[in-house]
Amino acid sequence: MEIDPRRLRILHEVSRRGGVMKAAEALHLTPSAVSQQLAQLEREVGLALIDRSQRRVTLTPAGRVLAAYAERIEEQLVEARHELNRFTERLSGPVTIAAFPTVIRHLLVPALRELAVRHPRITPVIRELFGPGAVTELRLGGVDLVVTERDMSQPAASLPSMSRHRLYDDEYRIVAPPGWTSVPETVADLVDLPWVAGVPDQACGQALERLAQLHGFAPRRVHVLAEFPPVLALVAAGHGVAVVPSLALLDVPPGEVAVTAIHGVGSRRIEALTRVSRTTSGEPDPVQAVMIEMLREAAEGVARRVRELSGSAEAPAT
Repeated sequence: MEIDPRRLRILHEVSRRGGVMKAAEALHLTPSAVSQQLAQLEREVGLALIDRSQRRVTLTPAGRVLAAYAERIEEQLVEARHELNRFTERLSGPVTIAAFPTVIRHLLVPALRELAVRHPRITPVIRELFGPGAVTELRLGGVDLVVTERDMSQPAASLPSMSRHRLYDDEYRIVAPPGWTSVPETVADLVDLPWVAGVPDQACGQALERLAQLHGFAPRRVHVLAEFPPVLALVAAGHGVAVVPSLALLDVPPGEVAVTAIHGVGSRRIEALTRVSRTTSGEPDPVQAVMIEMLREAAEGVARRVRELSGSAEAPAT
């Protein structure tokens, strides 16, 4: 009995993702191609692996047994690649990173520039993906590294199969329209103003809620948005004040928004997540470790730019 390991990987994806469509998307194949490969695998083993009697594709008992072996083989191949990387001075291989736009622009782009110089045989792949979807992809092996954010008030979620790697603490700033006759100078000045607020389950939305609770006011959320460019555009047009991270202000032309002198609003933590294999000690593999190092170096560069733009003096919120 000859079994093609490439078809085992397809069976593995169908098993853990719960269907042909999702497996096809993860493998960058058409559903038809996945179905054809599964049919060929069934011919190779001489057993039905897929139960097609239901509307939703499920694995037969034999399919589940073979999928479990496929998972173990996949883990062993990953571990073999990690070990072989230790025998060469020049690391190589792909690394797929999930991140959100401000991190892609200000951390990943400079990190990839440096990666190309120091480790030209590492092939990075960037996916704009964040939140629970990105964590799910990491758990399933669709990505190797996830860059995520959380407000300083939020505890680190328990992720038993993953490791966290701190990259950067991104200070929040309060921005206001430049055309207003009076720019807010203290938190008390913000109480009655309209807000261009972040969505509640993202860091800036949580930061505004934390600030309001700390100072005892109910923010008037006129607009609620997830992305920073439209937030800043609405602020620039005079529609309200906003909490934004310093990273989002790096490319804003001078004078487009008024960055207030209100400090002490807190920060969001940007960190990388990697998957922990059952066969490793929890440390990222060498390629992932290099990518994390490049991101940390890029974060140091960002910190210098932020200090140059805002000055080094820090003042507590009033």
